This record gives sequence, structure tokens and C-alpha cells, in this order.
Amino acid sequence: MFSKSKINEPAPKPADTPAPASSPATPAASAPAPAAPKAKPPASILSSDLQIKGDLRTTGDIQIEGQVEGDIRAHLLTVGEGAVVKGELIADDVVINGRIVGRVRGIKVRLTSSARVEGDIIHKTIAIESGAHFEGSVQRQEDPLSTAGGPAPKVAAATAEKKD
Repeated sequence: MFSKSKINEPAPKPADTPAPASSPATPAASAPAPAAPKAKPPASILSSDLQIKGDLRTTGDIQIEGQVEGDIRAHLLTVGEGAVVKGELIADDVVINGRIVGRVRGIKVRLTSSARVEGDIIHKTIAIESGAHFEGSVQRQEDPLSTAGGPAPKVAAATAEKKD
């Protein structure tokens, strides 16, 4: 049962195993490549000392801590407590802790207790915490991201007709 010849037999088997091991290494190398795009990149953070004039567009997430003058479009948009944004915000999810002057369009919009918003909000779902300051109108739409400026002029036109 236990002979020296059997001890010598496992030596050739490891020589056979590296060949299959090198073959799976190639598929293993190709397997992480498809997995890499699935990994969500970290949010882009605009620090508190950063001032931007211009539009920002990404399919990823943005966290704003500084000042932005321009429109912002993202997947998840978080406005920090000390941040100031003057422009339109468009995102699937919008979380506002800071100050916004402009229109907000999002599927989910949340104003925290420290939020200060001056402008209209077009949303599918909205949450406004106690203590948040909001001056403007709120409009619910099934798809708030589909139209850029359609609803606002209609409301303004309807208001103008009522005044006459």
C-alpha cells in the first residue's frame, strides 16, 4: 500500500497541474475585467474651498462642499451643509444639506434640516425634514428627469393668464 513509488507519483501530477492552472489563469484574468465595470466608482467630491463657474455632468455621484455657479447633472447629488449652488440640479437622487438657488429636478429629493432652497422642485418623491427652509413650488411628476423646462413655462403662462 505505502511504497516509495507512490511518493514519487505525486511529483509528476504537480507538473500536470500547472498547465491547467495556467489555463484558468487566463479566464480568471478576464473574469475581473467584466467585474470591474460593475464596481461603482466613488463619488466625486468638490471640496469646501473649491469655486466652480460652469456646468457639471456625470453619470456617477457628486458630493458638493464648495460653491458652484452652473447646472449640475448626476446620478446621486449630495449638497453639503456649507455648500452653495446657483443653478439647476438634475439627478436621480438629490440630498440637500446646504443652500440652493435654482430649480431642483429629481426622482428622489430630500431636504435635510439644514437645507436652504430658493426655487422650484420637480420630483417623483420628496422628503422635507423639520427645520429646512424652502421658498418655491413643488410639483410631482412621474418622470421629472424627462423634460428640461416644459412644466415651469406652463405654470408661468397659467399664472399670467389668471392675472389678466
